[in-house]
Amino acid sequence: MVSTALEFYCGIGGLHYALRKSSVGGRVLAAFDWDQLACRVYSHNFRETTVKQVDLCTVTADYLAAYAADLWLMSPSCQPYTVLNPVPKDNSDPRAKSFLHLINDVLPSLAVSNALPGRLLIENVAGFETSSTRHTLVTVLSQLGYNVLEFLLTPLSLGIPNSRLRYYLLARFEAFSLPTEILAPEVLRHVPGRGTNWVDDRDQSKVLPGARMVREYLDQEKPSPDGCTISSRVLEKWGKLFDIVLPTSYRTCCFTRGYTKMVERAGSILQENELLDTRETFDHFLRAQAEGDPNPTTILAPLRLRYFSPEELLRLFGFDTDTEPFTWPAGVTTKSKYKLIGNSVNVHVVAELIDYLLE
Repeated sequence: MVSTALEFYCGIGGLHYALRKSSVGGRVLAAFDWDQLACRVYSHNFRETTVKQVDLCTVTADYLAAYAADLWLMSPSCQPYTVLNPVPKDNSDPRAKSFLHLINDVLPSLAVSNALPGRLLIENVAGFETSSTRHTLVTVLSQLGYNVLEFLLTPLSLGIPNSRLRYYLLARFEAFSLPTEILAPEVLRHVPGRGTNWVDDRDQSKVLPGARMVREYLDQEKPSPDGCTISSRVLEKWGKLFDIVLPTSYRTCCFTRGYTKMVERAGSILQENELLDTRETFDHFLRAQAEGDPNPTTILAPLRLRYFSPEELLRLFGFDTDTEPFTWPAGVTTKSKYKLIGNSVNVHVVAELIDYLLE
């Protein structure tokens, strides 16, 4: 049973939170990230863990071997691989350099001294599975004697109303016990023994038994307007491009670090008034625009559209702010909160994978 772990590219601690929520538990000995603010938020919530602001290109095998941690949790930068980039740069992107250092230099050096971690969990954006970095990663791990499983998973498969398709890799020296219908090395769409394949086709009617509505994640009190209000200027220019959901919806779009700053592919917005038909209201709004109405956004006002609050996103991501409070240190702006959450992981999905990796 794993008792100690290292967390690389820790951000605000989503992987740590997942380990805490898993049936395994365990202790994170140290966490590493280059982002100063992320390190400060992490330290605020996980005071028992040493957080180091460091360029991981500079860490050595001897330095990491001294921790003797059996589990490595890793969420390297997704920017080299994301579809949001017109042409993903993959290995040529400078932000891939530190991860490649850990794969190509550190892990083989640890093998020489018989100090490899027993298990690894790696998370990245969907699209990583076709990258050169992924090919390098799987090749090196196999050469070092690891058994590898790869996944493309979304929280929707757990009944959580958020589409956040992500790539995950599990590695360990022990063989994985797989059902006969699963032929490795295919990329799996579910955790073996925990459900069935799930492909997000954006169908709102496609939900699992027991799936939860958006309303279960909303603030009990109306959130502060700071950061949650959508300006009339944005609604007038870009309103028709928003993905709009209701409290009774079973799906929201993937929330990214650009939430509230970008419209398309950045996350859903909430329509609080469920009595009005969204499409009819927007058709009325667009007609008024075309006819030269000087203030057409007044037509949209009854919908009560707003951004999700940072606390609501934390709940969707699995940071249970009620039973195990995740809090922000003083001085963190709403803009920074959205960015840090958008860079994080879904805690529930990772906790399921940790349980499977260590069972």
